[in-house]
Amino acid sequence: MTDVTTPVDAPEMPKPPVREHVARSISGALGLVLALVGPLAGLGLALGGVAVGFEPGDATALGVLMIVVGVPLLLVSLLAWNGVKMVAPGEARVIQLFGRYVGTVRQDGLRWVNPLTSATKISTRVRNHETAVLKVNDAGGSPIEIAAVIVWQVEDTAQATFAVDDYEEFVTTQAETALRHIATNYPYEADGDLSLRDDAESITDQLTAEVNARVTAAGVQVIESRFTHLAYAPEIAAAMLQRQQAGAIIAARQQIVEGACGMVETAVSRITEQDFVHLDEERKAAMVSNLLVVLCGDRAPQPVVNSGSLYQ
Repeated sequence: MTDVTTPVDAPEMPKPPVREHVARSISGALGLVLALVGPLAGLGLALGGVAVGFEPGDATALGVLMIVVGVPLLLVSLLAWNGVKMVAPGEARVIQLFGRYVGTVRQDGLRWVNPLTSATKISTRVRNHETAVLKVNDAGGSPIEIAAVIVWQVEDTAQATFAVDDYEEFVTTQAETALRHIATNYPYEADGDLSLRDDAESITDQLTAEVNARVTAAGVQVIESRFTHLAYAPEIAAAMLQRQQAGAIIAARQQIVEGACGMVETAVSRITEQDFVHLDEERKAAMVSNLLVVLCGDRAPQPVVNSGSLYQ
């Protein structure tokens, strides 16, 4: 990721209520074994206690003891199943105990945590968000259509869970807001100045920095951004196209005239230096005029044979 500076006018977001830290957990295999063996042992003790309780003599007390131990063991073991969590690569589990954040499990595989806690699954994979095509006015007041793709991922799972209501919707809204703000600060095209069309890479770096500043409060990191659509609005697109075509024609004509003048100058200079034809000023002017017509015309010249003198 390229290091870009945060824009001066980026909003100042509130400090996050919590920061991510690692939750305490043990191997899920051990927790799974305990969750499997515990219910079987508890159920066996309970049934054994019932069977022993019908035996005469001191067996009744032993049966009661087995039931007293087996039933709670069965219930606790069944509760232990709630502590077994499966974490896939690119995912994390945000652990809460009675509403209090106690940590995040990022290690993939089976993990076992406090069974009294609740776990919220959150994706830490890299994601794309493509904004809708927005219609805004650029710095010159011309209506344009613009859209961008934002590449982002969750960096702090605690902030993403507790700092905002819905971090995905938050990223969507802030990305479109930043895109509108950037688009209104620059013209669509400009000579010598930064423009959306000619300096898209530099401007998207600023867009990345602004979106990143806006979504940091949600624990989200923006990796990069790029324009996916940039055009004049339909109501002025035809007029702008004519202006661009006129500019292209003028530039082409200017280049043709400059080249033709250079060719004419070279031709006149060589004829004068070699002195194989004597040209007075009037003949030079006529030759220059003819050469410019031939070189600058947009159609093939039609030769005219003069059967008289130059002056008739």
